[in-house]
Amino acid sequence: MKLAVVGGGSTYTPELIDGFARLRDTLPVGELVLIDPAAERLELVGGLARRIFARQDHPGKITTTADLDAGVAGADAVLLQLRIGGQAARLQDETWPLECGCVGQETTGAGGLAKALRTVPVVLDIAERVRRVSPDAWIIDFTNPVGIVTRALLAAGHKAVGLCNVAIGLQRKFAALLEVAPSGIHLDHVGLNHLTWELGVREGGPDGADLLPGLLAAHGGAVADDLRLPRAVLDRLGVVPSYYLRYFYAHDEVVRELGGKPARAAEVAAMERELLALYADPALDEKPALLAGRGGAFYSEAAVDLAAALLGDGSGASPVQVVNTRNAGTLPFLPDDAVIEVQARVRDTGGSGPVPLAVPRLDPLYAGLISHVSAYEELALDAALRGGRERVFRALLAHPLVGQFDLADGLTDRLLAHNKEHLAWA
Repeated sequence: MKLAVVGGGSTYTPELIDGFARLRDTLPVGELVLIDPAAERLELVGGLARRIFARQDHPGKITTTADLDAGVAGADAVLLQLRIGGQAARLQDETWPLECGCVGQETTGAGGLAKALRTVPVVLDIAERVRRVSPDAWIIDFTNPVGIVTRALLAAGHKAVGLCNVAIGLQRKFAALLEVAPSGIHLDHVGLNHLTWELGVREGGPDGADLLPGLLAAHGGAVADDLRLPRAVLDRLGVVPSYYLRYFYAHDEVVRELGGKPARAAEVAAMERELLALYADPALDEKPALLAGRGGAFYSEAAVDLAAALLGDGSGASPVQVVNTRNAGTLPFLPDDAVIEVQARVRDTGGSGPVPLAVPRLDPLYAGLISHVSAYEELALDAALRGGRERVFRALLAHPLVGQFDLADGLTDRLLAHNKEHLAWA
């Protein structure tokens, strides 16, 4: 089996490599290609990756290349983990929205739109090149904003699935609180990427007893602390929102916080410099503890599980997993071509890809916000595909964290000014 990782020079790649090494019985990788134009970073990351495989006696071969076409040729799956513009662009995404009193964040609000505009054309170009040399390969997208990027890939007819680590992180958290194995609980996970709620925490599988009421009663304080939301919010909702819902439920408070501290991008950039220095040590043959602060916890486990389910017999993979995939009537209030983040059957589907599980009728409290953000995502994708100031403005005006004419106008000007080098039409 051959896998390719586009963006393989990321400082986060050793986390992925560690997962491939530990879980080789689930996903027997024969060849892993790390692809990245940043030669110096790629050399450091590739060297550590080979040492991790060697330490764990993994028989697979790891190669590195800047040649995308050669790297993805013959691949069974291609993982995308890109950041167009690097941490410098992320720093801008987290900064200029604050000037207008809006959340500065790389996947939510105006900053998230900027990232989508930079990213979608690049990802679609990569996907077309994958299709030319490996037409049967699955594309697994971990590149944010995952929902919009996956929607672009599916609309263009690619074999694509979006992946996020929010659900697996909550599953691990809940399992620890309940003192059970992660495989022993199933999340009723519903929404859009970075806009999800856990409506139930079930014992054993989709039809198991709901443990959520007892979990909140016994551990609601700990869960609320992790989400940085008041315990009363969870008690009143009776569900667990993802931590990204804090940008909606406590927007003004978050804006004040972000305005009073360094941007996350600056912290990550400093961490990346330290990580690359560690990776240069030829004696290092395991992922360093510092990497845990980089974000993306449990991504490797989720990626291995999904790839194993999509490829081969997948007998060691979970048959049902949380993915980003086409709505196709699952949420009747959304268009069929919207991309949702839900539990889906990913194994034994005859090669057709994920099949979402049925979702009960949603409370309008959640369905309304999902509809609103999904409409924004449709407009955001249109802007990313066709460009133009007015399309950017329309997407911002539709976003529930913007929604005011003058505010959307001001954000549009700032977005375009900070992203001209990445937007061919600007």
